[in-house]
Amino acid sequence: MFKKILIANRGEIACRVIKTARKMGIKTVAVYSDADRNALHVKMADEAVHIGPPPANQSYIVIDKIMDAIRQTGAEAVHPGYGFLSENRKFAEALEKEGVVFIGPPSSAIEAMGDKITSKKLAQEAGVSTVPGYMGLIGDADEAVRIAGEVGFPVMIKASAGGGGKGMRIAWNAEDAREGFESSKNEAANSFGDDRIFIEKFVTQPRHIEIQVLADKHGNCVYLHERECSIQRRNQKVIEEAPSPFLDPETRKAMGEQAVALAKAVGYTSAGTVEFIVDAERNFYFLEMNTRLQVEHPVTELITGIDLVEQMIRVADGAPLSFRQEDLKINGWAMESRLYAEDPYRNFLPSIGRLSRYRPPEEFHHADAVVRNDTGVYEGGEISMYYDPMIAKLCTWAPDREAAINAMEKALDAFEVEGIGHNLPFLSAVMAHPRFRSGNITTAFIAEEYPDGFQGVTLPEPLARKVAAAAAAMFRVTEIRRSRISGRMDNHERKVGDSWVVSLQGEDLNVDVEADRDGSTVTFEDGAEHRVISDWQPGQTLASVTIDGEPMTLKVSYTTSGFRIRFQGADMKVHVRSPRQAELARLMPEKLPPDTSKFLLCPMPGLIVRIFVEEGQEVQEGQALAVVEAMKMENILRAEKKAVVKHISAEPGASLAVDDIIMEFE
Repeated sequence: MFKKILIANRGEIACRVIKTARKMGIKTVAVYSDADRNALHVKMADEAVHIGPPPANQSYIVIDKIMDAIRQTGAEAVHPGYGFLSENRKFAEALEKEGVVFIGPPSSAIEAMGDKITSKKLAQEAGVSTVPGYMGLIGDADEAVRIAGEVGFPVMIKASAGGGGKGMRIAWNAEDAREGFESSKNEAANSFGDDRIFIEKFVTQPRHIEIQVLADKHGNCVYLHERECSIQRRNQKVIEEAPSPFLDPETRKAMGEQAVALAKAVGYTSAGTVEFIVDAERNFYFLEMNTRLQVEHPVTELITGIDLVEQMIRVADGAPLSFRQEDLKINGWAMESRLYAEDPYRNFLPSIGRLSRYRPPEEFHHADAVVRNDTGVYEGGEISMYYDPMIAKLCTWAPDREAAINAMEKALDAFEVEGIGHNLPFLSAVMAHPRFRSGNITTAFIAEEYPDGFQGVTLPEPLARKVAAAAAAMFRVTEIRRSRISGRMDNHERKVGDSWVVSLQGEDLNVDVEADRDGSTVTFEDGAEHRVISDWQPGQTLASVTIDGEPMTLKVSYTTSGFRIRFQGADMKVHVRSPRQAELARLMPEKLPPDTSKFLLCPMPGLIVRIFVEEGQEVQEGQALAVVEAMKMENILRAEKKAVVKHISAEPGASLAVDDIIMEFE
């Protein structure tokens, strides 16, 4: 077995590989850019080598720099993680030439299946059903528009070397095809060092279901069942689960056997994923093969008990698989939520900055439940604009799907992140969504259920009342604390009133709080009662509360006359006032936000790539104005209405913060 391996990656996946290597008694080497000097994967590894400036194309995807790090440290093998050089044939060949083992498939398989164009041609030759499209190289935007018209709109424009949603656009018309081609080409070049693009028919209302395969160097190949990855936004997976709630045993077996046959046809070894789109009749079509470990691999590990990273290392060392297909059963259900540094209230735009608070829920592995959090960050660390915005992958396991979703809801409620925008509220909202819970999902789920973007969550009245009861009981505790500190009365119980008005979600609720040694009974004006039990104390940011025997976890921060409470995707200002204070509060004028309608503001921290207009130019609604790049993604900013450009404040190459002015309109 290897004594030392180098991880040619960063962040969460580098930490993930280090954990398994440590368990196997293998020393690890991390590589890092200037931006990652204090990163978690650097702290976790036994050794670390600096490889250059922050941009990936000057550090993490520069083969020569990785090879130098290998020579410096004497690493015997390299795990590439996902993204970066994981599907780069030239990298695998360079390692082979150096006599270093690549913990992944042979370079011939990477070339055959890692390239999206070549893989589709080979799949067609092998008799695998594929999506119609144009597999040849596309030279420019004009050719892309012509080909898209021939294939028939809508089409998917994809980077041949792509992955993780990078270099991918849906085009519904010729204008979309032209813009999509240029953006996909630029993203592909920046992310993968390969700007080749292909076009295929976009199948509407599909499910995205993928099969995990694992093959050794002795001719053995198995499939570890499927993952449902249909909850996507901008072609980027957000929530995954295993198994799929849609597949029947017959379809699962057929997809698995086809995936294995395809892997064997190209001499594949190591872990890989064959992706399919599946229609409403369970017809499935080969989409692509990812010749690497997938981001969502933990859910497969949770339902099979197989450590995929460990198997990759053992296969690379020449060991045969220790199990057969018939040994691989589906045990329970697993969910994965991807925590991203992005603001769901601002159309999920990337967010960067310092994690002033980062407290994941406690991880555990019990017989009836599992909580696992794969992460590459820590409290006080920086989220950089240079890399993918994923912070962590929160996973839960339970005996069935409903229990796994319930466990995820509780884990998300207990996950504390402050200092940056993040998508925790959105993840909670999806978990509570009736359609998601029913399993009736497609890749269009987010677009259909949130057509105007994520506007937050309004709790149903019964749940809102429970939160109000908890807030009233907690506010009483804060008032008692204030009375004790002030020392104004010896008997502080008499100082704190029993009657309160709780305001949340636009409603005022009159309540009476009767406390005893074990908890509080909160009575509403209509006579309804809720029993609240909690050991919460002022200053604690998580409140574990039991209401009518049901446990709840609330994120709590104190505000003037109340709290900010976050629960199950809802972010609420909850005011708790005396009846007289509530009466006066209703007379206060509402503060209106400033008018920014005459400005184009930078919606995220990023780099201005292009400005499409000039001062004095008239623009139409929907017209492209500028392109901002952040976290390896290009974002086109468009005019919201007809206007004339008065002044342009930014120019290409400028780095802007959130709400910096790009241009002003007359």
